[in-house]
Amino acid sequence: MKAIWRGRVIAESDGTLDVDGYHYFPRETVRMDLLELMPKTGSDLECPHGVQFYDVVEGETRSPRAAWSYEAPQARMQPVDHWIGFWEDVSVR
Repeated sequence: MKAIWRGRVIAESDGTLDVDGYHYFPRETVRMDLLELMPKTGSDLECPHGVQFYDVVEGETRSPRAAWSYEAPQARMQPVDHWIGFWEDVSVR
């Protein structure tokens, strides 16, 4: 699987996991240099899995909150603990 943003591969792995229709990538397969940690919102703080969102960024171009990880996942999400999921402007295929 590849996560592609603006024609650039930002994650690639044969070991992704599909949970609830989202493919999660092991952190070491993600271009973390293109992700910028975002402050948590009130609804982020309410997430039972400890969600952390990231903007995907390169230069002045940004895709807000297009990546996330779970930092304190409950049992159902444990397999993707600290893995990265993508949506919106990032195509996963």
